[in-house]
Amino acid sequence: MSRARLYRNGVLEAEGFPVSEVSEHVRDPSATVWFDLCAPSEAELAAIGEALGLHPLSVEDVLQEQQRPKLDVYDSHLFLTVYALTLDATGTLRHCEVDVFLTANAMVTVRENDLLDIDAVTHRWDAARERAGQGVAFLLHGLLDYVVDGHLQVAEELDDRVEELEDLLFDDRPQGHHLQRRTFELRKTMLRLRRVTKPMRDLVDGLDRRELGMIGADMAPYFRDVYDHVLRVSELNESMRELLGNVRETYLTLQGNRMNAIMKKVTSWAAIIAVPTSITGFFGQNVPFFGYGLPSGLWISVLLMVVTSVSLYVVFRKWDWL
Repeated sequence: MSRARLYRNGVLEAEGFPVSEVSEHVRDPSATVWFDLCAPSEAELAAIGEALGLHPLSVEDVLQEQQRPKLDVYDSHLFLTVYALTLDATGTLRHCEVDVFLTANAMVTVRENDLLDIDAVTHRWDAARERAGQGVAFLLHGLLDYVVDGHLQVAEELDDRVEELEDLLFDDRPQGHHLQRRTFELRKTMLRLRRVTKPMRDLVDGLDRRELGMIGADMAPYFRDVYDHVLRVSELNESMRELLGNVRETYLTLQGNRMNAIMKKVTSWAAIIAVPTSITGFFGQNVPFFGYGLPSGLWISVLLMVVTSVSLYVVFRKWDWL
């Protein structure tokens, strides 16, 4: 399905018109046209490309999957690739590639799938209709603002998951395998997030170049706000990577400490057990000794074992070995 809007002199005039009417509307300098395509065919892309005079290379980029977020400048238009992101219930990062064509008075969005809620984008436009007179800059800001807010929401959710991992580190009975698996999955997710969000800094900053003439003085503060959100996402991602590294190092340190504590306990008990063994071995020799053949010999050996074992236990407890 396709969505379309026509603004004339900053006022929404029409919606839902076919792509065949786009070329007629863009001839009017007072008109601003937005057209949206979701998973279009090559024929549909060719039609919109012909209507707006789009460069063949930009149309070809739409057909290729997994494009890097970027901003390409052509003589007749700009071409942007951004990604809308969300986390599902299992913590898996899902994305939707959004390709954007920008001309002097038209914007075309091409979505890879319906993961991007285009209705939420149009609601943002409607909530800021007083800026609709800024043309395609107004439309582009609403789209980028929604996409970057989605990036920020994903980053904050991942940050909460990292904090949960930190709490799991100091459980009385930590689940080492579960902790390592979640840490590995989070590292993979954050790497994918970084690949999508890091190029956004250059993309949003590039739109503000004077030679492009895309962003006027009235819209510049709003794009700077989007850029600030992009920086915040990048900073959150970097801090989460450091925190995950700290979680891993802390986990290994705690495992080493627990292993040392276990070894101290095992060694201490082995020393305590060795005392009765050595005493019974001594009293079992086949030569006369004090108490040999008498009941007192038994009691002397028992007393030695008890006194020595208890003494070792008290000493090891004092040294915090047990």
